[in-house]
Amino acid sequence: MSELPGPDSKHPAQLASWRSADAVLRGDKQAWLDNFADDAIVQDPIGKSIIDPSGEGFRGKHEIEQFWDKNIAQMRPMFSLQHSICSGNECANIGTLTIQFANGLITQLYGVYTYRVNDEGKVVALRTYWEPEDMKIFPPFDGRTEERDS
Repeated sequence: MSELPGPDSKHPAQLASWRSADAVLRGDKQAWLDNFADDAIVQDPIGKSIIDPSGEGFRGKHEIEQFWDKNIAQMRPMFSLQHSICSGNECANIGTLTIQFANGLITQLYGVYTYRVNDEGKVVALRTYWEPEDMKIFPPFDGRTEERDS
């Protein structure tokens, strides 16, 4: 097992995965887009889903930017990775993604998040494995607490 991704990661795919997560957490769309090769693909999740009805993914920077605008820009994410495994020019990060939406709704999903990079360390494929039916959904928390019976 490799170390978890970080700014000092030695493996190029792991470093690219850290740059991706860091940009998402900071809401830095341009840094996130700059991390991709021009002909990259994002499949999040792989296959047909509410996010990607065709199941073909988002190919090229224009479509990847649209993916950001329709999905990432609408949320506050938090990543909790348990493992990261590297092989060749790829890494697979395993863990939980918790997302809070503007309306307060919170979702949580466990998955595998894979990154493949080219020789320049740019992401050519970001593919995620998670099952929509396993997504946990929590209603918005209004911040109030009820008094308990004594």
